[in-house]
Amino acid sequence: MLAQLLQFVFSGLTVGATYALAALGFALIYNASGVINFAQGEFIMLGGMGAVLLSAQGVPLPLAVAIAVAAAALAGLLVQRFAIQPAGNAEVVSLIIITIGASLFIRGLVQVTVGKGSYALPSFSGDAPIAVLGATLLPQSVWVLGVSLAIVLALAWFFTRTLQGKAMLASSCNKLAAQLVGVPVRRVLLASFGLSAALGALGGILVAPITNTSADVGIMLGLKGFVAATLGGLGSGLGAVLGGLLLGLVEALTAGYVSSAYKDAVPFVLILLVLFFLPRGLFGARVTERV
Repeated sequence: MLAQLLQFVFSGLTVGATYALAALGFALIYNASGVINFAQGEFIMLGGMGAVLLSAQGVPLPLAVAIAVAAAALAGLLVQRFAIQPAGNAEVVSLIIITIGASLFIRGLVQVTVGKGSYALPSFSGDAPIAVLGATLLPQSVWVLGVSLAIVLALAWFFTRTLQGKAMLASSCNKLAAQLVGVPVRRVLLASFGLSAALGALGGILVAPITNTSADVGIMLGLKGFVAATLGGLGSGLGAVLGGLLLGLVEALTAGYVSSAYKDAVPFVLILLVLFFLPRGLFGARVTERV
C-alpha cells in the first residue's frame, strides 16, 4: 500500500514539476506586463520538439538542449516584439486573443514543418529504475525534479541579487515609478517573455523522455500550467511552484485511486472549487480594505 502511494507521489511530483515551470512562465509575464500568455504551452512544445529533432540529426544532447532552449527564448522575444508590443495599451481580452493567435500560429508552423507525429527524446542517464521503499523512480524523474529545483533557486537568486531581476520586480510593482527611476521597462518586458519561454522549453525537454512530445503537446501542458499558476495565486512565483506540484499530485492520485479517465478533468474542477472559495488562489496575497 505504501509502495503504491509512493509510486503515485513520484509520478505526480514529476509531472507537477513540469507544470510548475510552465506556471512560473505565466507568473513572470503576468507580473511584468499584466498579460496572460496562452502561447506558453507552445514554448514548452518548441523546447521538446527542438531537442528531439536536433538529437535525431546527431547533435550531442547537451548542445541540442541548449539550442532548443535558445530557439524557444527567441520565439518568446518575437511574440512580445511583434504581437504584444504593437498592441500597446489594449484591453486585457484583446491581449489574451493575441496570445491565443500566436499559439495557433506557432503550432501550425510546427505541424506544417515536421508533421503531427509523436517523438521520443532519449533519457538523459538511462532507463534503469531506482527502487525506493518498494516503488520505482525513473532516472529521468530525478532529472526533472533536480533541474526544476535548481531553476527555482536560480530564479530566487536572480530576482534578489541581480540588477536585471530587481528591475523586473520594480516593473511588476509599478511601471510608471520604475520608468521614473530609469528602469527600461520595454526591455524588461521583452526579457520577461524570453525568460518565460526558456523556462517552458526546459520543462518540455525534461519531460519529453517520459511522455514523448508532439506538435499538439503544448495545448494541454499550457492549460495546466495556467491552472497551476491560478491555483497558486496568479503572479506569485512561490505559488506557481506549489500550485504545479499540487496539481501533479492531484492528477496522479486521481488516476491511481479513481480512474485515469478523470485525470485531465479533475484539475479544472479543482480550480473552480478553489477560486470559488479563494478567488486569489491558494497562496495569493490576501487583500485588506480599510473603511
